[in-house]
Amino acid sequence: MTAVDLEFDQLNSTVDALRRSISNRMMYGVGKDAITAQPRDWLHAAALTVRDRLVARWMKTTRLQYEQDVKRVYYLSMEFLIGRTFTNALLALGIYDQMNEALASMGVDMASLVNLEPDAALGNGGLGRLAACFLDSMATLGIPGFGYGIRYEYGMFRQQIVEGEQLETPDYWLRAGNPWEFPRPEVQYIVHFGGRTVQRDDRVEWIDTEHVNAMAYDTVIPGYATSATNTLRLWSARATEELDLSAFNKGDYRRAVEAKNTSENVSRLLYPDDSTPAGRELRLRQEYFFVSATMQDLIRRYQRTHSTFGRLAEKVAVHLNDTHPVLAIPELMRLLVDVHHVPWDKAWKHIQQMFSYTNHTLMPEALETWDVEMLARLLPRHLEIIFDINAEFLKHVSEHSGHDVEMIRRISLVDEYGQRRVRMAHLAIVASQKVNGVSKLHSQLMTRDIFADFAKMWPERFTNVTNGITPRRWLAQASRPLSSLIDEQIGTHWRRDLFELEKLGDLRGDPAFTSAFRAAKRRNKQHLAHHLAQHLGQTVNPDAIFDLQVKRIHEYKRQLLNVLHVIVRYNRIRQHPERDWVPRVVMFAGKAASAYRMAKTIIKLIGDVSAKINNDPVVGDRLKVVFVPNYGVSVAEMIIPAADLSEQISMAGTEASGTGNMKLALNGALTIGTLDGANIEICDAVGRENIFIFGHTADEVDELRAKGYRPRQLYEENPELRMALDQIRTGFFSPDDPHRFSDIFHTLVDWGDHYMVLADFAAFAKAQEEVDARFVDTQAWTDSAIANVAGMGQFSSDRTIGDYAREIWHVKPVEEE
Repeated sequence: MTAVDLEFDQLNSTVDALRRSISNRMMYGVGKDAITAQPRDWLHAAALTVRDRLVARWMKTTRLQYEQDVKRVYYLSMEFLIGRTFTNALLALGIYDQMNEALASMGVDMASLVNLEPDAALGNGGLGRLAACFLDSMATLGIPGFGYGIRYEYGMFRQQIVEGEQLETPDYWLRAGNPWEFPRPEVQYIVHFGGRTVQRDDRVEWIDTEHVNAMAYDTVIPGYATSATNTLRLWSARATEELDLSAFNKGDYRRAVEAKNTSENVSRLLYPDDSTPAGRELRLRQEYFFVSATMQDLIRRYQRTHSTFGRLAEKVAVHLNDTHPVLAIPELMRLLVDVHHVPWDKAWKHIQQMFSYTNHTLMPEALETWDVEMLARLLPRHLEIIFDINAEFLKHVSEHSGHDVEMIRRISLVDEYGQRRVRMAHLAIVASQKVNGVSKLHSQLMTRDIFADFAKMWPERFTNVTNGITPRRWLAQASRPLSSLIDEQIGTHWRRDLFELEKLGDLRGDPAFTSAFRAAKRRNKQHLAHHLAQHLGQTVNPDAIFDLQVKRIHEYKRQLLNVLHVIVRYNRIRQHPERDWVPRVVMFAGKAASAYRMAKTIIKLIGDVSAKINNDPVVGDRLKVVFVPNYGVSVAEMIIPAADLSEQISMAGTEASGTGNMKLALNGALTIGTLDGANIEICDAVGRENIFIFGHTADEVDELRAKGYRPRQLYEENPELRMALDQIRTGFFSPDDPHRFSDIFHTLVDWGDHYMVLADFAAFAKAQEEVDARFVDTQAWTDSAIANVAGMGQFSSDRTIGDYAREIWHVKPVEEE
C-alpha cells in the first residue's frame, strides 16, 4: 500500500468520515432518513459505507492484475460458507472500533445490527467453510484468484428442533436484499442441456438443446491489512424467455411461467434431495450449470489480453474443490475443441497443465459417480468427450501395464459393471496435474487405498496440503475477549502470521496471564449461557465443562458414541448421587441431510435423552444435554469460543481432515479424539499431554475387520454399555414410542456396527474420566488450553494457501505499486 493510499484510507477511516458516509448512504443508497430508518436500514447503510471503501481497492487490484498479466486461480466449489460479511470487512479494513463509535454517536448499537445480518446460505459444512477461508487467505496473501459457485436463493434449509426432531424450513437469506453483492446483468452466458450431437466435416456440433442463462453476481473478498482484494462470482439461473405470452393471453397463467420456473430451479436450493431421480437430475444440472458459466467466463477473461490459446495453461490455474465441479474438464475441452477449434491434443495438454483436484473423502461410497444414461440425456457431448478421454487413457495404460484387465477395470473412468456410471474422481485424477489430500493421514490413505492404482502410475501427481482456517474470523472476530488478551501480550501481528502464537507458550504458568486467560474464556462461556437461556430456555452452569460436538450429523462422525457416553454418565450419577461429580454441559449442533433417515433419528435420540436428563432432579446441574439448532458460521462463532472440550471422535480413517478441530483448539479447547484426519497433526503440534487421544487407529480398524468384528460380544461383556443400549432399545428415553430407536440398537449390536462405535466405547469412556481429572486441576487445564492456542500456527489457511500457490498452482502474488 502506497503512502498516498494509506493517507486516503486514514482520512476515510475517521469516525467523522464514517458518520458522514453512513448518513449519505442512508439517504442515497437506502432511500430513508434517520428519523424513519429501521434497524435493518441502518445495517444496510453501514454495510454500503464499508463496501464503498472496499471498491476502490477492488478496482485497483483488478487493474494491477491485468497490467501485470498475472496467472490467475479459478477456485471452483459448490459451497462457500462465508457467514456474515459486515464485521469481517470491518476487521479487514481496520475500522471496527471507528464504525462502532460512529454508529453509537448516531444513537445506533452496532452489536444489535450485526445480529440482523443473515448468514449467506451458500454452503452446508466444512467443505464450504474451507472454501471461504481460502478466499480470505488468497486475498490476504495477494494471490490473484476468483471463487466461483452458485448463488443459491434458499441455501440448504433452516433447521428447527421441535420436540427433539429436525424440522426443515426454507432459508431465504436474500429476503431483505444483499448489500454486499454487485449484480452483473451484462455478464450472462447460455448454458445448454439435452439435445444431440452431429458430425459436420471434422467438427462435432451440439444441437437442439434447451437453454438457461447464467447471470453473474460479484462479492468483494477483502484481504486483511492489505489493499489486495479478490472476487467471489456466483451464478444465478435466469430463463432465456421470461414469459410465454401466448399462454398468458389465453389465461393459462401457470403454463406461461412454467418454463421460467423450471429453468430457475437450478439455482434455488443447495443440494436438492437426491434420493429421487428428479433430485439427482437437478443436482447434475446444478453442477454443469455453474462450471459451464465459469469456463466461458474464464475464456472470455483470458481472451481480453491474449489473441491465441498458446499461453492458456501458463496464465490459468483451475482448482476443483471435491468432485462437484469435475464437469469443468469436459466442458473446457468442448469449448476449446468444438467452439474455438483448438486441436484435441493441444486442448488436452492445456487441461492437464491447468487443473488440480482436492479429494475430501476416504469413503468409496462418497465418491461421486453419474449414471451414463442420465449424462447421455442431459449432456450428450460431454459423455462423448469423457468416453474419448477414457479410451485414450486406457489405451496408454494397457500398453504400459501388460494388459492387466483387472487393473484396467478398476481405473476406468466408466464403471461398466451393473448400472454404468462415470467416476468423477477418476476423471479429475486423469485430467489434473496435481491431486491432494487435506491431512497427512488422509493423503497417505488416499494413495494407499482408494487411488492406489493411480498413485503407482503417477506418484509425482499426488501430494498433501493440510487444511487450515483463517485466524481473522475464528479468533480475532469470534473471540474478542481472548484475542484482545493475546494482543496485549504479543501484539497483533499473529493475525497475519499465526506462528506468532508460539510466544504464548512461554506464558504458561505465569499467574497474571493464566488468570486473564481463564477470565476471557469464562466471559465467552457466560455469553453462550446467556444465549441458551434466552433462546432455548435452557439454564446451564458456566463453570461446568462445556463439551462440544459441532459438525454435520452423520454416522461416521459418531455422535452415537458421544450419546452412549452421556447415557452411561447419567446412569452413574443416578446410581451414586452422593459423589462429587464434575459438572458437564454436553452440546451438539449440526444438520442432518433431509433424506438421511438415520441421521435424523440420531437427532431425535439426542432430543429424547436431553429431555430425560435435563428434567431429572437427581442429576440437577451435574449433567445437561443441549442441541443448538441451525448450526452455521454465526452459531459457530458464538459457541466455539466457549468450548472447553472438542469432540473429534470419527472412526479412524474416515475423516479427511476436519477444520472444526482447528477452530476449537485455536480457541483454547482441548481435543478428545481419535487418530484421524488432522487430529494427528494437532496432537503433534500441541503435545500429546495436551490432548486426549483414544481408540483404534486406521490400521487397527482394518485388522479388526479382517479378524471378524463382533459388536454383540462387546455389548454382552460391558455391563454399563449394555445397560445404555438396552435403555435405547426398550424405550426408556422414548416411552411414547418404545421401538423408536430399535434401528440404532440393531445397527450397533446386530448389523455390524460399521463405524465401530462399540469397539471404541471403553477407550472413549476412560479418556472422558481423564478429562474430568484434568478439569478439576484448574492450573493443569489452563496450561493445556494455552498450549493448544500456542500450537496452532501451522493450521492457518494462510499457510495452506501459500502451499497451494507454490506447490500446485505455481502462482505469485500481485506486485503492489
